[in-house]
Amino acid sequence: MINVLYIDDERHNLIAFKASFRRLFNVYVCESAEEGRQIIERETIHVILSDQRMPRMTGIEFFESIIEEFPDPIRILITGYTDISAVVDAINRGQVYKYLTKPWHEEEIRIFIEKAYEVYMLRKENRDLTGRLIDANHKLEFLARQALLS
Repeated sequence: MINVLYIDDERHNLIAFKASFRRLFNVYVCESAEEGRQIIERETIHVILSDQRMPRMTGIEFFESIIEEFPDPIRILITGYTDISAVVDAINRGQVYKYLTKPWHEEEIRIFIEKAYEVYMLRKENRDLTGRLIDANHKLEFLARQALLS
């Protein structure tokens, strides 16, 4: 099952999101970036949706703050405002997969979460395959050196 975290300072949005998607995904919700960080520190989160305009830390700032320590979750920025500079910042600084506007449509969100999870799994598979390839290469180099020495 896909683990989804939704961060929004508007409680009614959190309630609506959880009610809409709790049967499809493991849904975690919280009202601040600080709470969001606590959740991703203890849970494996595949997709994070964050509101842009929140007190103390914007969605972009939150994404930017977790990239180094938690690079794997796919990030989706969701906002009620159409601010082109926020879109550019989201892409450049927060490495955001999608930028969505409120009010959101359930079917659209569901599709984007599922597509984001596919990206998450493809990246994981790519890392795993790359690691196996590197290991195989080291073994081949070792065998080649052994053959040359004997």
